[in-house]
Amino acid sequence: MTPGIFILVFLALFVVFLVIKGVRIVQQSEAMVIERFGKYRDTLTAGLNIIIPVFDKPREIISRVSRDLPDGNRYVQFIKKERIDLRETVFDFPKQNVITKDNVTTEINALLYFQVMDPVKATYEIENLPMAIEKLTQTTLRNVIGELDLDECLTGRDTINVKLRVILDEASNKWGVKVNRVELQDINPPRDIREAMEKQMRAERDKRAQIIDAEGTKRAVILQAEAVQQKQINEAEGQKQAQVLEAEGDAQARIRRAQGEAEAIRMVTEAIKGANADPAKYLIAMKYLETLEAMTSGKDNKVVYIPFEATGVLSSLGGIKDMLSMPSKG
Repeated sequence: MTPGIFILVFLALFVVFLVIKGVRIVQQSEAMVIERFGKYRDTLTAGLNIIIPVFDKPREIISRVSRDLPDGNRYVQFIKKERIDLRETVFDFPKQNVITKDNVTTEINALLYFQVMDPVKATYEIENLPMAIEKLTQTTLRNVIGELDLDECLTGRDTINVKLRVILDEASNKWGVKVNRVELQDINPPRDIREAMEKQMRAERDKRAQIIDAEGTKRAVILQAEAVQQKQINEAEGQKQAQVLEAEGDAQARIRRAQGEAEAIRMVTEAIKGANADPAKYLIAMKYLETLEAMTSGKDNKVVYIPFEATGVLSSLGGIKDMLSMPSKG
């Protein structure tokens, strides 16, 4: 190989090296921190970027990678990468034991959703960002759970999630990270605690069932008594209304009978006056005869007697006969 060809080959290889090292294509939602002679120079964003090889070099950042093994365990590995992922990332932390306020050891695992907002801070403000976030989450979780009783932990997951998110977001802000959500996956108390809680739940359910049954029986008795009372009230109201209607009917009948008798008396009085007779004697005689008829109308009446006063009435009958036998004036 002649020196000229060697130089051409060398130049071609050097150009290829410059292209490979100097041209950087950054994908969408990624970033790359560039240093020149060990000092921060620029942050490459999505698209085609040109750097000066040898002088400029990407700064590597530690990333967390987890894989599920065939035996069901999870393998976590920390690797170095030149590119920083700006998408929302989820960390599934392993289960850990925490102690509640009432001294119950509980097993809890959590999910953390975070996003790198400032690649420069995430690179220079913390040495191992995934490890720092994991340890911060675990210690914060212990502190939050330590302030709550077991019952509050089981029923207040939303409250715990909010507290964790606020504390983690404030602590990780210095690292250029935004914590979006924190979710508790499982809260597993010890076996004896779970059995005691199940017994308590069964007792509470039985108690509620008995209370509901007693309330139903009480309500049924009350409704039955109210029904009987309402029935009695309705019957009394019906009887009262019937008596009122009967009294009103009797009064109306008496009024009609009295009006009829008054009309009859008026007509008889006019007739008797026309015959120059005494109407009072006529009325007394008619009433006396009606009384005698009533006294002698019974089945067991065997003796018929005429009172002493009847002589006056009989004398009136003669006058009535004479009055009736007189020819009418026309």
